[in-house]
Amino acid sequence: MTATKSKNRATAGRLTPGKARRESKRSRGERTQEILERLRHQYPDAHCALHHSSALELLVATILSAQCTDKRVNEVTPALFARFPAAADYADVPIAELEEMVRSTGFFRNKSRSLKGLGQALVAEHHGEVPKTMKELNALPGVGRKTANVVLGNAFGIDEGLVVDTHVGRIARKLGLTSEKDPVKVERDLMKLVPQSAWTLWAHLLIYHGRAVCKARRPACEDCVLLDLCPSAEV
Repeated sequence: MTATKSKNRATAGRLTPGKARRESKRSRGERTQEILERLRHQYPDAHCALHHSSALELLVATILSAQCTDKRVNEVTPALFARFPAAADYADVPIAELEEMVRSTGFFRNKSRSLKGLGQALVAEHHGEVPKTMKELNALPGVGRKTANVVLGNAFGIDEGLVVDTHVGRIARKLGLTSEKDPVKVERDLMKLVPQSAWTLWAHLLIYHGRAVCKARRPACEDCVLLDLCPSAEV
């Protein structure tokens, strides 16, 4: 597809940039619903990018994903999951062995301590099973609200909160849905706008959009399905 055709498709039936700025003053709730529907259509297969087959695997992968790409984590976890299929395995492993296996994800010493502590806590307090509540997950070593939201939403289908990573926070601000920079405050603002049933999906959609179109360094606004809804559009 040529750049011209791509641009025409993105702007067909849309508003001009000047009009877009005026249009952005509509109810944030209405705009958010329209944003959600357009992104759902644009990315029908949006899903968690971390490979996993259980809540424990997703929890471990999410801890490893801090300051690391999903691609790198997915390269490391097959061997890790094969070596440590249960929480007790993380609890019992010598820390040096764990460090060597996760070294390439960065901050490997801290992550290894978190994973070993996680295994010990799951065995001691949850019979080796990953709990299904925010409070219990937050109490585990290496698990903050973002990680808990990832696990609750993707492993258990529980929409208790919204994952706010760099893509979600950045794009939410560009769309005028929040002015906050603190992830917890961004989540609070988005929870007021996004239907609860779509909280988990919302994060996937914005992450996909951030990687494909709304890139931090050079957003492709002319190809964006949200062009007329975005007060930050650069066209």
